[in-house]
Amino acid sequence: MLDIPFETIGTISLEPGDVVHVRQVPDRVRGRVVVKGHVWQPDVLSIGTGLSLSQALRRAGGLKPDAYLGSVLISRLRADSTRVQLRAEVRDTTGAVATDIALQEDDEVTVFSRTEFRPARYVAIAGMVRSGGRYPWREGMRLRDLVLLAGGLTEGVATDAVEVARRPEVLAPGELAKTIKVSIDSSYLFDEGAVRKSAEEVPLQPYDNVLIFRRPDWEETRQVSITGEVQFPGTYTLRTKDETLADLVRRAGGLTRYASVDGAFFTRARSGTTFASRDASRVRVGVDLARALRDPKSNENLTLQSGDAIDVPAIRETVDLQGELNSPSATTVVNGKPLGYYIRAGGGPTVKADAKLAYVIQPNGKVETRRRLLWVITLDPTPRAGSTVVVPTKDLEKTTSNLMTNITTTAQLLASLAAVWAITR
Repeated sequence: MLDIPFETIGTISLEPGDVVHVRQVPDRVRGRVVVKGHVWQPDVLSIGTGLSLSQALRRAGGLKPDAYLGSVLISRLRADSTRVQLRAEVRDTTGAVATDIALQEDDEVTVFSRTEFRPARYVAIAGMVRSGGRYPWREGMRLRDLVLLAGGLTEGVATDAVEVARRPEVLAPGELAKTIKVSIDSSYLFDEGAVRKSAEEVPLQPYDNVLIFRRPDWEETRQVSITGEVQFPGTYTLRTKDETLADLVRRAGGLTRYASVDGAFFTRARSGTTFASRDASRVRVGVDLARALRDPKSNENLTLQSGDAIDVPAIRETVDLQGELNSPSATTVVNGKPLGYYIRAGGGPTVKADAKLAYVIQPNGKVETRRRLLWVITLDPTPRAGSTVVVPTKDLEKTTSNLMTNITTTAQLLASLAAVWAITR
C-alpha cells in the first residue's frame, strides 16, 4: 500500500488490479476557534500552542464601538459532543477581558452589538404627503425631516393645522395618546426652494404619529361628459358642487332638433373609470331628461358627480322586439299602443315564453313591467320610440312545480266533493 500526496498523483501510473482509495476529509477541523459577531474581522483562528480570549479578540481586530461589553459568550465543545456555555466581561473595545479565559479547540466566541437589543423606534406620518407610513426615528429628528422622508406635501395641504399624536410617559386610565396641534409654513413646500423658516421647528419623539390635513375648501376639479345631439358636446368642468343635469345641457347649448330626449343615456362612473360610453365598469341610471329640463326641481334633475356622462341619441322611430317571440325584430313605433300590441307585432309569444313577465326597457333605461288590477285586468306599459320589448323564457321548473301543486289541490278538492256527495246520498 502506498500513501500518495495529492500533488503527485498525476505522476503515478496504475497497473491492472490496483485499488485506489481516497480518504474522506474529516468533518471536524482540528486546532481552531471561531470568533464571530460584532468584531472588525470575524474569522477562524488557529489555536496554536495556546490562545486566550483577549488574544483572540485582538486578532479579530477588536470590538466595534457599539459592541456590548457586558458579556461575550464562549460555546465550548465537550468530549461527548455536547456544548457548555461560558461567558466573560470585556473592559473596552480593544478586547481587554476582565477575567481572561484560555480557549480550547472548537470554541465559538460571539460578540454582540448593543443595537441588537434596542427596540425598533419609529415615527409615522399620514394625510397630505406623497408617501405616508412608518419611518425609523432618529435622535434630533424634526417634523420637517419626516416630511422630507415622506416625499414632501401634496397639493391642497392645510398649513395651519397639523396634528401630532404622542404617547405620554404616564398614561391615565383608558388613555392611549395625547395630541398637539402645530403649524407649518410655505418652506415645507420644498419645490419652491424656500429657505425662510417662520414656523417653529417641531422635534419628534419615538412613536409620534403625524397627521397632515387637507385644506377644507380645496379639492380637485370635477369633470363630466355630454355627447350626442347637443349643440356643443364635450367634457365640462363642474363650476359648483350642486350643478345639475339640466345645467349641463344648457351649458352645452341645449338639444338639437334631432335629439331623442326620451333616449338620453346617463351613466355614473365607478371610482377610477373613464367617460367611455356604455362601458361595463360604469353604472347606468335611468333618468327622464324631458322632465329634468321641464322641471329643474324634480328628482330627475340629478346633481352631477365627477365622471358622470350623458349621451343624447338621435330620434329613433322603432321599437326593438327581443326574447321569446316568433318573429323578434324591430317594428315602427305607434304612439299610444301598449306592450301587447308589440308582442303581437313580433309574431306573438313562443311556447317557451312567459308573456306575463314581459317588460319594456324605455329609451332612458327605465324598466316598466305588466301590472295586474284586481287580479283580472292587465295594465300594459306603453313603449316609446327607441325602447326595447323583452319577452322572457318560461321557468320550466317553476311551471312544473306550480302545475303539480294545482293538480294536487284539484285532486283534494274532488275527493272532498266526493265525500260530501257520499254522505248526503
